[in-house]
Amino acid sequence: MIRVAVVDDEQLVRSGLRMILGTAPDIEVIADCGGGEAVGVITASAPDVVLLDIRMPDVDGLTVLRALRAAPQPPAVAMLTTFDADEYLAAALRHGAAGFLLKDTDPEQLVRAVRTLASGGSVLDPGVTRAVIGGYLATEAGTAAAEAVRALTPREREVLAHLGAGLANPQIADRMGLAPSTVKDHVRAVLGKLGGVNRVQAAIVADRAGLVTEGGAR
Repeated sequence: MIRVAVVDDEQLVRSGLRMILGTAPDIEVIADCGGGEAVGVITASAPDVVLLDIRMPDVDGLTVLRALRAAPQPPAVAMLTTFDADEYLAAALRHGAAGFLLKDTDPEQLVRAVRTLASGGSVLDPGVTRAVIGGYLATEAGTAAAEAVRALTPREREVLAHLGAGLANPQIADRMGLAPSTVKDHVRAVLGKLGGVNRVQAAIVADRAGLVTEGGAR
């Protein structure tokens, strides 16, 4: 079972997400709470995936994200956002968010996103992709990463394309017909050549480089 925690200041949102995810046979929402309780609840329950509101009145999502990412074995954290939270997205990306989802994400897409996060992949809701891409590529690190794509080998560019599609290492191994350990080495090399980026940042660079189509990697 994929163990999920939901953090949002609105009980209605938490209940809705719990109901949606509860329809999936392989997902269990083990905790839901507001921002002020989040770090303690998540530390105690040890979920695989956390869905975290990016803006909350008591303790904001960025504060919670920083605390969670500092843990010895941090969960995968996807930020829940709205169209008017663009200024928070770049900061969440810097602090290690594994994905960005709109609060009104389609139920089937939400379930798929949780499964992707649990398997080590990344998720970018199309509704926030442009804002995340723009915010990251406007930074010096983002510009350098985009330029570094030219130095990648053809095999590394293929790996980057699969990262752009949000695939986890086992899925990339299946697509490329390689051993998981080999894919792990390629992913490490790609992330290093792009300046030590994380998987979401790599996905953004892949998208800007034109390596990803609507259906996945080119």
